[in-house]
Amino acid sequence: MTAADGVAERFAEVRALVRRQPRDIHPLRRVCLAAAGALSASGAGINVMTEDGTSGVCVASDPGSERIEELQFVVGEGPCIDAFAERRPVLTADLSDIAADRWPAYAPAAREGGVRAVFAFPLQVGGARLGVMDIFRDRVGHLTGDELGTAFTFADVTVETLLDGEDNRGEGADLFDAGQRAVVFQAQGMVMVQLGVSIGEALVRMRAYAYAEDRRLEDVARDVVDRRLRFDRSDG
Repeated sequence: MTAADGVAERFAEVRALVRRQPRDIHPLRRVCLAAAGALSASGAGINVMTEDGTSGVCVASDPGSERIEELQFVVGEGPCIDAFAERRPVLTADLSDIAADRWPAYAPAAREGGVRAVFAFPLQVGGARLGVMDIFRDRVGHLTGDELGTAFTFADVTVETLLDGEDNRGEGADLFDAGQRAVVFQAQGMVMVQLGVSIGEALVRMRAYAYAEDRRLEDVARDVVDRRLRFDRSDG
């Protein structure tokens, strides 16, 4: 078998694993579920990001992983952010080995959430950056060579899913969930006015509130839009 044949076979195997996941859930969550299973991981997350590093769509295999994924954008640091900025994988086999000045907020919070190792893979096509896939493990240890190859393939399949969403979409699953995003964007605008801050800072404040209250960002946004929640300038 040639190297090209081996790559093609791995792609076929990963696509098959993704297709076996429930068809009625978000297509990126299907990738996360398949990746977590294939890599013996405690969870996986995908962040679709804008060119300036802002998180747009965050999807994970489970609520705990989603919380750890969101954490990076609350504290402004972490493997996902570094992998996106540096355009290269960030492979952390033991979070306790991280220098105190690298991820002083993220590393201890992630460990408290049960994560012991995290591996971040940038999602990119040429010079275009789309986001990052994170693989979480509840035990210390490096990925094997075979696991690393599989993880890279999952990252490539994620890019494929993003660029060709119509062909990978399950019934009733909108790749970018436009309605959900519209609520978040509307809430951002309202919080921006309430606090007198930039649109980016408004999102940061909403994420911080969601993390502190252990709630989904979308639920917080809906409360803002429905006027059940208001952010005040006196808030921390």
